[in-house]
Amino acid sequence: MRRWIYTLAAMFMVSLPALAEDRPVVVELFTSQGCSSCPAADRLMHDLAARDDIIALALHVDYWDYIGWADSFADPAYTARQRLYAKTSGEKMIYTPQMIVDGRDHVVGNRALDVAELIARHRATAPTVDIVLSRSGETLSIDLTPLETLTGPLLVQLVRYRPEETVKIKRGENAGKTLSYANIVTDLTELTTWNGRAPVSMSAPTPGDLPVVVLIQRGNGLGPVAAAARLR
Repeated sequence: MRRWIYTLAAMFMVSLPALAEDRPVVVELFTSQGCSSCPAADRLMHDLAARDDIIALALHVDYWDYIGWADSFADPAYTARQRLYAKTSGEKMIYTPQMIVDGRDHVVGNRALDVAELIARHRATAPTVDIVLSRSGETLSIDLTPLETLTGPLLVQLVRYRPEETVKIKRGENAGKTLSYANIVTDLTELTTWNGRAPVSMSAPTPGDLPVVVLIQRGNGLGPVAAAARLR
């Protein structure tokens, strides 16, 4: 039954047409190699990562490392990011697998139908910032233009990720499993705070050939996503 629900949700999400004028929906998954409830969400991320109208980002947290398996992708900064999301939204606890859609709505990451519904809802949101990205060598150029009257602050962030990795889990709740992960965040850097009143250009070093995402969020904490763009 669970496999049937997951397959139906995946088919539903893939079948949604991508509209050229839509900005991509940002889906952040907080996950852990040591969490027995996470593999279904990790599989769902592969479907999301394949879509051009979604920017799917897997952030591996470290707070389950003590139960027997240290997540090889975990970073305390991602745990801190999840805690800040909880604080901003008034939540008292964090968990895995948790997906946060467009910096606004939270959902259990292995509930595929709920995830699909949230993504469909957010696809109707119009972009408020035009982002143009270009790369020359190991330097990324970023041009931001407001599409409406914006009130700052807006946090401009640079994200890098590895498209896919497979890990053999030897201990902990997933011991003996070989699991595949998609869009594993390797670096998340705050570039600047922008007031959103006038166009702005900036650059950032991007060594290597990993995909690049620029993510703009409202507010002093981690607020709703105003815009996002990617270079693969």
